[in-house]
Amino acid sequence: MQSDPVVTNPQFYRVIFENERVRVLEYLDRPGDETTQHRHPDSVMFTLTAFTRRLSTGGRSIDVDLPEGVARWLPAQEHSGANIGETATHAIFVELKEPAPAPLVPGSPGYLGPLPD
Repeated sequence: MQSDPVVTNPQFYRVIFENERVRVLEYLDRPGDETTQHRHPDSVMFTLTAFTRRLSTGGRSIDVDLPEGVARWLPAQEHSGANIGETATHAIFVELKEPAPAPLVPGSPGYLGPLPD
């Protein structure tokens, strides 16, 4: 993956497990930190801390405010992010290596950021 977050933002992402079906990443940053553009496959994100982030792609952005201890589906997407809150962002991503059943259309609901419950 050319825009693999572990390659584009190694100061924030690290691989903690990988096999032929999944890759598990740990993400950790501090208030004010920003990532460069990168891509995530379909993933499950689990928050280890509460945090507020701004995710941006293609000239649009959303602010995401998540509590500690929640799991969210993150559909495949490309974005950059900024910690706009007062706490560190600490999360685990379980990336699926199997292809999505149907491609997502840019601009469709949930295309940027994690999906709600």
